[in-house]
Amino acid sequence: MSLKKITFAAIFFVLIFALNAQDVRHNPWELIIYRPENSFHINQIRCRVLFEDENGNDVTRTSTSATYEWVSVSGVAHKYQGAYFLLGGMAMHLNLRRGKYKIKVFTSPEDLEGTNYADGEEWRSNEFFYDTENPAKVIFVSPTANQNGFYDGGWKITAHAPKFFQFTKPM
Repeated sequence: MSLKKITFAAIFFVLIFALNAQDVRHNPWELIIYRPENSFHINQIRCRVLFEDENGNDVTRTSTSATYEWVSVSGVAHKYQGAYFLLGGMAMHLNLRRGKYKIKVFTSPEDLEGTNYADGEEWRSNEFFYDTENPAKVIFVSPTANQNGFYDGGWKITAHAPKFFQFTKPM
């Protein structure tokens, strides 16, 4: 093959790839909810994830689809079989329909039975407002703690990685 043909073929393929190249952009309808690891006992407490529309209707299953992975074993996604939940060290990968959502997490008293934290009260989070038109890529869920570092029965959802000493008990 002549040098002219090789040069022509190389230029042809470079032009084809350059014309078909697309900018790599974040899909605004994808969201990751990450729950960092804490102490062993807190890691085992499930927090269930709830999505509501602007009218307060539960749209967890109708407007979202999700998989999860353990951060320690990345790249292996699992499909949720039932309710959406997070344990310590899990990341939830969501595909959302376009819109505005209120995201909440909670732990029912039944999920706390058999733990040191069973007091008959539900652990609740703040409401996190999420708009697919102005999205965050990752949000974080952490158990709340008092000033002395003891867990106080709640959850915090934020778009900022939590400061370890504010929301988790030192190990």
